[in-house]
Amino acid sequence: MKITMLGTGNALVTKCYNTCFVISEGNEHLLVDAGGGNQILVNLEKIGLSWKNIHSIFVTHKHIDHILGIIWMIRIIAQNMKKGTYEGDLVIYAHDEVISILMEMTHLLLQKSQTEYIGKRIFLVEVKDGEERETLGGKITFFDIHSTKAKQFGFSLVKNGKKITCLGDEPYMDAEEVYARNADYLMSEAFCLYEERDVFHPYEKNHSTVKDAAELATKLNVRNLILYHTEDKNIRNRKELYTKEAKEYFSQNVIVPEDLEVIEIQ
Repeated sequence: MKITMLGTGNALVTKCYNTCFVISEGNEHLLVDAGGGNQILVNLEKIGLSWKNIHSIFVTHKHIDHILGIIWMIRIIAQNMKKGTYEGDLVIYAHDEVISILMEMTHLLLQKSQTEYIGKRIFLVEVKDGEERETLGGKITFFDIHSTKAKQFGFSLVKNGKKITCLGDEPYMDAEEVYARNADYLMSEAFCLYEERDVFHPYEKNHSTVKDAAELATKLNVRNLILYHTEDKNIRNRKELYTKEAKEYFSQNVIVPEDLEVIEIQ
């Protein structure tokens, strides 16, 4: 199993793509979010993964840097369903608010020849807090992160005794502990370095710093910490700087991925 980061940045980045990624097990793939535009198609092409092979998507929340790329995915897949060049169905999982928005956006923005596949071969499936599903040969549990901004879900995926937990792009809440504690891989947003908090103002935006995420990983007995959804003002040195700060508060493995980087699940 592997995680390929298609984007690692926050909403307003220009030097990398907005946070989204794909989890793969063999020929099965789960796309999580799709960024804010058709760069999702570019980045899938760059990693050699055709959208034709994506049949499952999870959308965490309605913010434009996560949901707009989904419209591009629906468009290209629906077009190719019509041409007969996309085999099988597409299932998009999300909570009720995202499902409602996707339904409205697709019918407002896409052609009838594309939206006619919604409900026939493109299925928008509502998931609820604590709901379990089977995917990638394992069990995935979706959960409400109790966002203070827009309703948002994270997930915990368990396969072959390994647990991958994604906390979404807001600070950790105690209600998430059951999903995050003892995770083999914890995916946590880190808006900026703690030492640069007066520059990027993460707390005013309801985000965390690298230090916060590292201290959390220690508290929750995590094995590997993946930091994402960051600023991009020092993208060239981001991996080195973020890793250094995280290591001051977390003694296990720190992963600060770049766009298109592959994380092998060990």
